[in-house]
Amino acid sequence: MKEDPKQEYLRSGALARLAGVSTDTLRHYERKGLLKKPRRSGNGYREYPASDLDRVRLVRSALGIGFTLEELARVLRVRDGGGSPCSQVRALAGTKLAEVETQLRELTMLRDELRGLLKNWDVILAKKPPSERAGLLESLVPKPRLSLSRSSRFTKTSR
Repeated sequence: MKEDPKQEYLRSGALARLAGVSTDTLRHYERKGLLKKPRRSGNGYREYPASDLDRVRLVRSALGIGFTLEELARVLRVRDGGGSPCSQVRALAGTKLAEVETQLRELTMLRDELRGLLKNWDVILAKKPPSERAGLLESLVPKPRLSLSRSSRFTKTSR
């Protein structure tokens, strides 16, 4: 790899500070293929091209909307090789949106269930003195339905 003599370099600590990450994060990104292995100074310090600051910021932003390190490594590998992974990025983001919409539906159902539960618990608590247990947690456990007749207990079922 030829180095541009005009290229500016940042030591790992400076890059990490500017990007708002740790030096361990930078090394992790190297291992995952998100950053190229940096050059070493004469005394062994890692020195990254200044342009890697934009790269780390891009990675952090993409992680913030749900991309994984593995997904980003694949996309950036294509991009670094001269390819155009835009449709792949778009497809990944579409999948992320579908996942978020599913989670929102599930959270909405949970919220509604909790609202109803709290209303029921308020009724229970209003009927009990503060020093008496109300069995709130026990009310979460569904009551078993035992409707077996005597004859069905001893009947073998085929599987």
